[in-house]
Amino acid sequence: MEKFLALETTASLPKGSEHRRNQSEIIRIKPSGHPLKGSASASLKEMSQKNVDDESASLPRALEEVDGFVNSLSSELAQVPESIWSFYRMFESLIKTYESRESSARFGQNPHEDDLFFECVKRVSKLMNGMGELSSRDVTGFSLNQASNVLNRAMSLLNEEFRALLYHKRCHLDLKTPKTPNQSIFSSNSSSNQDSDRCILPETGFNQEDEFPAFSQDAISNMNNIATAMISTGHESECCMVYSIFRKMALGDQLTKLGFDNISFDDVQRMQWESLEEEIKTWIRIFSHCYTVLFPRERKLSDSVFSEYPSISERLFTDLATVMIKRFLNFGEGVVLTKRSTEKLFKILDMYETFRDLLPAMGQWCSSEGAKDLKCQIWVAQCRIGEMAVSIFSELETAIKSDHGRTPVPSGQVHPLTRYTVNYLKYACEYAKTLEEVFKQQEKVDMSDEPEPENSGDGTPRRSPFSMKLISIMDMLDANLDTKSKLYKDLSLSYIFLMNNGRYILQKIKGSTELKDVMGAAWHRKRTTDLRQYHKSYQRETWGKVLQCINHEGLQNNSGKVLKSALKERFKNFNTMVEEIRKTQSTWVVSDEQLQSELRVSITAVVIPAYRSFLGRFRQYLEGSKGDKYIKYQPEDIEALIEELFDGNPMSMGRKKTGKD
Repeated sequence: MEKFLALETTASLPKGSEHRRNQSEIIRIKPSGHPLKGSASASLKEMSQKNVDDESASLPRALEEVDGFVNSLSSELAQVPESIWSFYRMFESLIKTYESRESSARFGQNPHEDDLFFECVKRVSKLMNGMGELSSRDVTGFSLNQASNVLNRAMSLLNEEFRALLYHKRCHLDLKTPKTPNQSIFSSNSSSNQDSDRCILPETGFNQEDEFPAFSQDAISNMNNIATAMISTGHESECCMVYSIFRKMALGDQLTKLGFDNISFDDVQRMQWESLEEEIKTWIRIFSHCYTVLFPRERKLSDSVFSEYPSISERLFTDLATVMIKRFLNFGEGVVLTKRSTEKLFKILDMYETFRDLLPAMGQWCSSEGAKDLKCQIWVAQCRIGEMAVSIFSELETAIKSDHGRTPVPSGQVHPLTRYTVNYLKYACEYAKTLEEVFKQQEKVDMSDEPEPENSGDGTPRRSPFSMKLISIMDMLDANLDTKSKLYKDLSLSYIFLMNNGRYILQKIKGSTELKDVMGAAWHRKRTTDLRQYHKSYQRETWGKVLQCINHEGLQNNSGKVLKSALKERFKNFNTMVEEIRKTQSTWVVSDEQLQSELRVSITAVVIPAYRSFLGRFRQYLEGSKGDKYIKYQPEDIEALIEELFDGNPMSMGRKKTGKD
């Protein structure tokens, strides 16, 4: 370099005594391979160091001279003044000073010196641009070469320092928070999250000093100065490439630390649902943290580093976000390709909500035209997840239709299909707004902000696609239960079965505001009416025959005399029926306490007064030694018997009371 500089400088100077070089200056730039010997060499070294110090001290003045030269450039330039060559030497000396410092700490030690360095970069760039436009290449050629060499050396230094600043923080974070082995593909950092159905983002565990990306203000300021200098001098691609590589690695490290790792389609397909469900929980947690915390911070960093070039900051961040988000999208695509079953619905809806919430969040930190493709990919992924949710929800209809079990539920209890369906719908209604979205999306209904009309064309309330689907499922369940009720040979038990299931459905809907609102008041009134009808039908079928036994009609002849034979037959039939009811219906189950109480009260209200009246009217005709043979039960006995019905306990009546207490 020094040899070239000596030749270049000498060749560029015109002849004449006013341009003769000082011999010591010529000697100073001689090649290092040909040093002078003895005291002359030592003297020259001292002189050289003195010149360097003088040049450093006079650098601000040299910058002014460069500005003056650039402003006065014209096509008639005859020579490059000595001050420009002095500026080159001063800048090279300054570069050497920075090169001698430790990486990632070269700038920031002396702000004044840093300002001079970057001002020198600007002046070299100005010189190259100014002289490059001149036609007299023979005059400016050597100076341009020297300017290029100096600038390249400066850019090499800045590139190395930029790398060091970015890499130093990444190493610092890696050493401070090493990655621990994952137990699963997406290991969750919080065990408490495992019990949560809807994933809630936990605290990240970072204190303020460690907040990602954790660069100090001085480091950001230095990177900003370096990036500005490199881009302004035509080294944008090198600067952006370094920044992009290291920030992708840093963000990737951060995701790994949170427990994120890539997963293939094949891995997802092979997973059992219990395992995949846990992976989805962690995926949601990390993805949400990524776009609510990490991405905004990353965008803030890029805006700070490239504050003079907003479009570059936008492009770099968009590219980075695209790479990271595609990793999450790949997992979502894998989930979409898994077998669809009803138990997957709620985690799929959680994924849908994650994608849905991502899009508006992107508007805050990624609004450029270049982000359109990324937003489109996210929208497609959201639509596919939504389509999967609708398909899974429809699986419930299929499950109800295909439930053709021919074995009745013992004791007329609530059918497992009823429990599963109603609880499934109850929980689904906690996602009512989301399900409304996915159903509208799949049916291509206008999802604009304009409110839909409250009534349809015929004046009836307009139902949403989701509520219509919900009612359709409930109607299918009704039809299925009606079919199952016919499996009971005892008609009374079939009504108990329908009452149990109907009451269970009503109570569950009543306990869910969301489900109650979706089903509507009209549906609730009809169900309540149906339940009362089942109650009446049971009472008529079971106790109507009992009441016929204690009916006063037909027990007297035309003259009014009581027919004892007919009376005895009535009591015998009554006793037999009561015994049969006690034997069978004490094993039946009415699990809802209120329904059980209502049944017992209504039976008592009908049977006991009738029996008291019958007993009071006809007891006297059977009194005697054989009276107890026919009058086995007192009204109190019947009351006790009724109170022990529907408990599921065979032969629940502890003792049979006869005669008077």
